[in-house]
Amino acid sequence: MTMHASLSFRLRQVLTASAIALAAAGPAQAADVTLTYAFFAPAGTFPGRQMTHWAAELKKRTDGKVEVKTFPGGTLLGARDMYDGVDKGVADIGLGAPSYDPGRFPLTAGLSLPLGFPNATVASQTLWALTKEFQPAEYSKYKVIAMFTTEPGYIQSRNPVRNAADLSGMKLRAAGTGVPVLKALGAAPVGMPMPEVPQAVQTRVIDGTMTSREVLQDFRLAETLKYVTDYPSVVVTFAAVMDKKRWDALPADVQKAIDQLAEEMPTWTGHYHDRQNVGGAMEWAKSKHNVQVVSLSADEKTAWDAKLSPMVSTWIAEMSGKGLPAERYIQRARELRDQFAKQQ
Repeated sequence: MTMHASLSFRLRQVLTASAIALAAAGPAQAADVTLTYAFFAPAGTFPGRQMTHWAAELKKRTDGKVEVKTFPGGTLLGARDMYDGVDKGVADIGLGAPSYDPGRFPLTAGLSLPLGFPNATVASQTLWALTKEFQPAEYSKYKVIAMFTTEPGYIQSRNPVRNAADLSGMKLRAAGTGVPVLKALGAAPVGMPMPEVPQAVQTRVIDGTMTSREVLQDFRLAETLKYVTDYPSVVVTFAAVMDKKRWDALPADVQKAIDQLAEEMPTWTGHYHDRQNVGGAMEWAKSKHNVQVVSLSADEKTAWDAKLSPMVSTWIAEMSGKGLPAERYIQRARELRDQFAKQQ
């Protein structure tokens, strides 16, 4: 056999073997499980990034057995009907904000009080640890698959705020527990959807906002709001849940992968939000728009803390009156806050 014939024979052997292997493998397998995952804000927001990451990780960890179809931006369920939509089977998984629905999530609402969280990572880890420890009845019909928070809200204003006198009567957009925080500090809180804020700032309807600082870049507020007061206030909580019956129907290996991801999400999302989302926005705002961070004096900070402390004691009294372990919940929140902060 000539060298050319020998090579041709070997090539035919290789091609035949490949054809047999492909025939044995058959066509690409479709996913065994398909889940729908709804969220009310755009995919580019940090909770949207978490949703995309979670979906990709679940597919990878189940070797393609699970396909997650994501529906961000309210395309399947809006903010107000997120959890009801999961109850009714409109979506298998819904990512909503318990902070904005305290009637449905009364114990979780305690984490959105002014508790002095330094960042989203510590607050997210605390929220997840508390939920596992207390097993709040408010989640009894759900399987919680992910929990995390925003970073604490910061005052972002047209004029610098260095003390209570500067803040007095200032019109600032706020949401959730940010509204009573601003009232207690002497400002004039204004409720409005975040997308309306840029125009409201431009037209001087409001003097700024109190929220997490990525909005300086995301909504280009750094072009107008040149000052950020270094006083972290309150966080917004997020919880992604699945209906218990849908959860029970999942294969055991899929449940195991989802449980593993649930343990990772507070830290992954917190790090992404703190370091890339907020961190990147603050760098951009300072370098491109000369945004300045304003510090409070130690005495001023103590005075602000004192104005906000009644919010916590009032909440404890109200929730304890409803039979909830409110005092212990806040005590553990503070203990866990300090524990996780030391691990940073």
